[in-house]
Amino acid sequence: MGTPGNTPVDRGCLMGIIFFIFGLGTLLPWNFFVTALMYFENRLNKSEWSNSTAIVRKEYYFKNWMTLLSQLPLLLFTLLNSFLYQWVSEKVRIGGSLVFILLFFILTAVLVKVPMEEDQFFSVTMATIWFINSFGAVMQGSLFGLVGLLPRKYSSIFMSGQGLAGTFAALAMVLAIASKAERETAALGYFITPCVGTLVNLMCYVTLPRLEFAQFYLNKKMSYELEVAVELLPREDGQVEDSVPSLLVADSGAPHPDAITCDTQQTLLTLQPLQTSCDKKSSVKDILKKIWVMAFCVTFVFTVTLSVFPAVTADVKTKFSGTWESYFTPVCCFLTFNVMDFTGRSLTFCVKWPPKESPLFPVLVIARLAFIPLLMLCNVPGHRYLPVLISHDAAFTVIMMLFSISSGYCMCLSMTYAPQ
Repeated sequence: MGTPGNTPVDRGCLMGIIFFIFGLGTLLPWNFFVTALMYFENRLNKSEWSNSTAIVRKEYYFKNWMTLLSQLPLLLFTLLNSFLYQWVSEKVRIGGSLVFILLFFILTAVLVKVPMEEDQFFSVTMATIWFINSFGAVMQGSLFGLVGLLPRKYSSIFMSGQGLAGTFAALAMVLAIASKAERETAALGYFITPCVGTLVNLMCYVTLPRLEFAQFYLNKKMSYELEVAVELLPREDGQVEDSVPSLLVADSGAPHPDAITCDTQQTLLTLQPLQTSCDKKSSVKDILKKIWVMAFCVTFVFTVTLSVFPAVTADVKTKFSGTWESYFTPVCCFLTFNVMDFTGRSLTFCVKWPPKESPLFPVLVIARLAFIPLLMLCNVPGHRYLPVLISHDAAFTVIMMLFSISSGYCMCLSMTYAPQ
């Protein structure tokens, strides 16, 4: 094991690779369902012909329901995760979530070949989206807790992995279209891909406790984790539940949290000065006072982004016809967004401007509101009250590039500043 004077080395950047894969895995569910919009809408919004006119039997508003049933459990279970860690071990929260996500993706892949009534298929799909995102929120919150124990650069690595998840899904969709395979076969191959990705995440998580680098940083800040647990949710008898990630501690030789006394905590504190101690703990209120600006920035970035992506951007149509028509949404909407979002996240490795204390940063975050009317004025058929002022494909693509690179950069920067 390493010591403060002999910090273990992340050999082969293995720890960075694992957390990059973790970041990729946390957003795979959302992105694979979003980019498969055409598959779901083709299966749900079937048309009948009457007097040579196509009439949709029933409009399911799949994009709207999918966005709601993705983001609502994400919010609820992210908040619930603040309390779950007191009663549910980190091994169960992360490992169990990965197993259930894998099972639900397998179910989604199997349903490609199962004929079902539209209403039944819609209900099963919505339930799957709800549960996948619920488990994804628990896993994501737990992984953010783990990456917060590591040096700051690993937070950026983790966030970059999240940015690549969408690119991965968009490329899979483009390849499925380009393969010219029968629709069901292409969809089956598309949904098998996240099954493999989730399985790789599970293997990485099993590997994690064997890394000396991970054990060192976990033990180094164990006392801090215990003090946060005491402050946030103490038990009636004054003892603390097992809040330390048990899987990582398993092979580290560290004492169990129940056996750690105040004297032991003070010994651990000598490894690295911390702002907390046994006599003086930071309250949740004090913490919120310090991070509220960055918390607002993260929330506002997500709010602006999700208000138009994909509900509005996926409805933008090309002005051209032919083969390009089938590629327009996957390429100009999903692939462009995710590539540039990943680019924005990656920029934080070399550029961190404005600085954390600068009032200019929240101003730039709020300025992203301008993208909402810009995207709504693009070529979206069916708008009753808004004219189409931006009809060209190139103009829409440029707006999408600026929209997504600013989303990735501002979100990653605020997530990097908050732990500081």
